[in-house]
Amino acid sequence: MKDVFLVYDKSCFYEIVILNYFMQFTNCEVLLCSLDGKPIRSMEGYSVNVDMAVSELDKSQIRSLIIPGGNVKNINNEEVRALFREVKAQGKLVAGICAGVDLLDEAGVLCDVKSTHSIDLDIVSDKNVITARANAYVDFAVEVAKKLDLFADEADLQETIDFWKYHKRME
Repeated sequence: MKDVFLVYDKSCFYEIVILNYFMQFTNCEVLLCSLDGKPIRSMEGYSVNVDMAVSELDKSQIRSLIIPGGNVKNINNEEVRALFREVKAQGKLVAGICAGVDLLDEAGVLCDVKSTHSIDLDIVSDKNVITARANAYVDFAVEVAKKLDLFADEADLQETIDFWKYHKRME
């Protein structure tokens, strides 16, 4: 099963880089997709190659679909909104952070779930949908990783939180 990041010009990579690290470290099958399959330039100025266009995705192989924040207006179209609705309807994990949450809301993905749009929290996980505010990128990474069962055990989870969130040195 594939974990898919929908990336686009002016998407914020800092919001997903820790999650991507967790996924790479645990040998997940990660795909970076753009609308047209062409490279994108992140908000931070990185030129990023992608694996494929959204239209090439095998939706039956998606385990999670994740969208970072940034300037979502250029990808906020019916093809993208329908993709997120379909993945949610299949019971797969849908996750968005910052302006990515706005796109999920406009797609109708949030209409029956608690989210950062309906609750004044930095991160909300409900009914296989995870939403987060931009400042909660570490919590976002941890919550998605927990939902995908990426931690070996409770000790691994706590060590990860201590290191990434509380900046504790590991021995």
